[in-house]
Amino acid sequence: MADTDTQTAVRDTPRDPLKAPAKDGERGRSRDLGALRALWPFLRPYRVTLVLALLALSLTATISLTLPLAVRRVIDNFEVGQQQLVDSYFAAALGLAALLAAGTAARYYLVTRLGERVVTDIRKAVMARMIGMSPAFFERIMTGEVLSRVTTDTTLILSVIGSSASVALRNLLMLSGGLVLLLVTSAKLTGLVLLIVPAVILPIVTLGRRVRTLSRQNQDWIAASSGGASETLLSVQTVQAFTHEARSRDRFDAVTERSFGAAKARIATRALMTAIVIFLVFSGLVGVLWIGARDVSAGQMSVGELAQFVIYAVIVAGAVGALTEISAELQRAAGATERLVELLQARDAIPDPATPLPAPAFRGAISFDDVHFHYPSRPDTAALDGVSFDIRPGETVALVGPSGAGKSTVIQLLLRFWDPASGEVRLDGVPLDRMARQDFRHALALVPQDPVIFADTARENIRFGRPEATDAEVEAAARAAAAHDFLMALPGGYDSYVGERGVMLSGGQKQRIAIARAILRDAPVLLLDEATSALDAESEQAVQRAVDALARGRTTLIVAHRLATVKKADRILVFEDGRIVASGSHDALVAQNGLYARLARLQFAGGMAAE
Repeated sequence: MADTDTQTAVRDTPRDPLKAPAKDGERGRSRDLGALRALWPFLRPYRVTLVLALLALSLTATISLTLPLAVRRVIDNFEVGQQQLVDSYFAAALGLAALLAAGTAARYYLVTRLGERVVTDIRKAVMARMIGMSPAFFERIMTGEVLSRVTTDTTLILSVIGSSASVALRNLLMLSGGLVLLLVTSAKLTGLVLLIVPAVILPIVTLGRRVRTLSRQNQDWIAASSGGASETLLSVQTVQAFTHEARSRDRFDAVTERSFGAAKARIATRALMTAIVIFLVFSGLVGVLWIGARDVSAGQMSVGELAQFVIYAVIVAGAVGALTEISAELQRAAGATERLVELLQARDAIPDPATPLPAPAFRGAISFDDVHFHYPSRPDTAALDGVSFDIRPGETVALVGPSGAGKSTVIQLLLRFWDPASGEVRLDGVPLDRMARQDFRHALALVPQDPVIFADTARENIRFGRPEATDAEVEAAARAAAAHDFLMALPGGYDSYVGERGVMLSGGQKQRIAIARAILRDAPVLLLDEATSALDAESEQAVQRAVDALARGRTTLIVAHRLATVKKADRILVFEDGRIVASGSHDALVAQNGLYARLARLQFAGGMAAE
């Protein structure tokens, strides 16, 4: 059964989540070299370097095309007693070789440096774009796929800008210049050479289209493989706890093998194309040169002219072969460029306004006015259904209700991770969608239910709340969050590395660091989403005292099930099925004997018994 599921999961090429499903043949047609034009905005700032590289490239191509002329003169003018003339030709050739070496070195340095600079800028641009995208965007694309595009696809672009593109331009110059000089050397033989061109172009066009399609499929499977691997490794404890290792390996192996299959087909097609082109080119040239040799025997051309023609023919044939090789790399880079451009041009579902209102001096007044909202992944289920409430500055309000009632969604909308389908969310009277997100989020401090700990030191994890904070302020926030003692017990104290996602810390320790981070932020609005759910009784009491002190003079919105936290709120809003079904103090709601009283009996029984 597992094998069947795995095969089903990887049966089709993964669709790009940023685009509509591709029609038959659409992938192949869309992967043309014109996509590389999208790199121009990144190349434009370095026009001077680009021009210098092109000049160096033109110099080396010109020198390479000049050498056969010297060979012809040496051969045709080689006579006994003409040693001085021959010496001068060889001295000139040595000078040209020195120029060729200098030009090639300059071209390599400039082009390679340009490639590294452009790819660095692309990676920075993609990361800057992605880090500001709303959660709606990441419902449609896995973070592992984004990372694959930032790494694998930019590596392909680097190979093109730093190598393939300059080699392709050089060979184009060699091809065009060589054809012109072939024509000058012998129009008759050149005409015969040109008869080969249609036969060479046909396999390039026909098989090249197939290579483009397979290149895109290969990159799609690599991205899918990276996305799956990222998800599995980030959840490795759960995978191991449920003994899911074998199935996870099978899924990864299946996707990776499909990537290899697409790569193998691409390589085979490209190899076939290369073999056909090289055979046609060189077999045609052999026939042309046979005719040239007969012309020399008949006295219709000199030995030097034939030698010159042979060298130019080899140059042209080599340029055609090199272009055939490079075309596949350019096509792969074109596909990679399109995939990166899709990220750069992706539209955010939660954009900032074109002309945002200036942020007021926030006091912490919060208003929800007839807010309706559905998560895009659950369009038939209302997360919030006509929710309205007002919270005064400095007021502490608790949100309670069954799981999935809409409590955390209130915090999500207040942070403007999502926009309501209708209704309005306001902070200090200003609609959130009329302000820049960066402006009003400075007024909010969040402690999530699942605290996020970064792969850094404990000190820097707390300082994340306010990067400019001093060490003394960081430690004061940790003391207030009851985190100081356990942090000092770590091998390096506050400077201890806590591992990826805080794997070296317990759940309660991670939550206390997240609370310290919010305390350090010192924002007028405090958002606590089950902030004490992972704490033991002793730590909870210490943290609760800190939260009580922090909440004074601040608007505090609490999503909690713990009785001690809820009882101290100025007001409690009871949610059920996305609606507010009751509102009031703890005692008043218990007296009503409604949903809150039932939740208090069921969920808070342990808390009351512990008091």
